[in-house]
Amino acid sequence: MTGEMIVRLVLRAQSGDRLAFDTLTREFRQMVMATVLQRIRNQAEAEEVSQDVFLRAFRKLQQLQDPVTFPAWLRQIADRQALNRLQRLPRERQVEDEYPEVAGHVAEQPLVQILREEEAEQLHEGLSLLPALDRDTLWAFYFEGCSLLEMAAHFDRPVGTIKRRLHTARGRLRDVLSGLQPA
Repeated sequence: MTGEMIVRLVLRAQSGDRLAFDTLTREFRQMVMATVLQRIRNQAEAEEVSQDVFLRAFRKLQQLQDPVTFPAWLRQIADRQALNRLQRLPRERQVEDEYPEVAGHVAEQPLVQILREEEAEQLHEGLSLLPALDRDTLWAFYFEGCSLLEMAAHFDRPVGTIKRRLHTARGRLRDVLSGLQPA
């Protein structure tokens, strides 16, 4: 599908044409599924998250200002939704990933899994060391998948302030995390 076709479909979908959005959904279903599967690594869970991605995209489509960026915007939603789902997965589901014969897929190398768990622990520790405003800002954007407009409404601040807070909070988290690194 050409960029021009995508723009036309997005504009039609933004004006309420559900058939246009259905066409976009069919066109980008594989891309969304691949993006989600990279994070979740569970087919059934990924299919469910993919449906959530398209529901969220449909609800937020009016916020997309440049229709030509639709594929990247949709991929970003897919990535955030997958990360959010990982945060909410019950422990039993996570155990399936540790035992591939139960889940029906190839296990991650043990070293890679250990490193990933250590990185997650460090990230959570780093977040806990940040001031509450920085922690809340990063959490809303990266873990809850809130848009800048949603965050502006939630924090009762202009979008520009939210952007600055995100930039500042990322820098502080980077500094905290570099201090946690082994020497």
